[in-house]
Amino acid sequence: MTENKSTTIWEFNTRQVVYGAIGAALYGVLSWATNIFPLPAAGNITFRPAVAILIFFGAAYGPWVGLLAGFIGNTLGDALSGWGFYWNWSLGNGLIGLVAGLAVTAIKDFRARNDILKAIGYGIAGIIVGILFASVTEKFIGGLDWNTALTGYFTPAFIGNSVVTIILLPVLLIAFAAVAGRRGR
Repeated sequence: MTENKSTTIWEFNTRQVVYGAIGAALYGVLSWATNIFPLPAAGNITFRPAVAILIFFGAAYGPWVGLLAGFIGNTLGDALSGWGFYWNWSLGNGLIGLVAGLAVTAIKDFRARNDILKAIGYGIAGIIVGILFASVTEKFIGGLDWNTALTGYFTPAFIGNSVVTIILLPVLLIAFAAVAGRRGR
């Protein structure tokens, strides 16, 4: 990784805001559409296949885009569902996108098996960081015990999001590569 490349992933300008807004809109609306499917033993945690969109935007456009897409998208999805604002879950989703966005320096070809595996790895690392943050803060905000926070919130959300990432992220990356290739990017 060159000095120039490491600084460009942290660059924040109009491009990051625009892609972050697009990612947030997609993540928010698609999350809302699936918020009717609760995960077993997980309180107010729902099955969200849209997490693959969030991780894709981070991996394709960088950590700022992932952070914006996750934080704003989760806020939007929860608002559309009538649930209100849970800052810790919105920040946790933002952290998923931010960590997944660190993959942008490691990925050269969105169709290459090793690069797809890198994106999945960064995505799952993001899920661990983001969902663990949100679950642990529930202990202090919601008065949960450690067992409920870790086995009732973190574990089902981690498993569900990881399965979705493993299945859907490669499809999104390959489709993105095909579209970008046709457009000459």
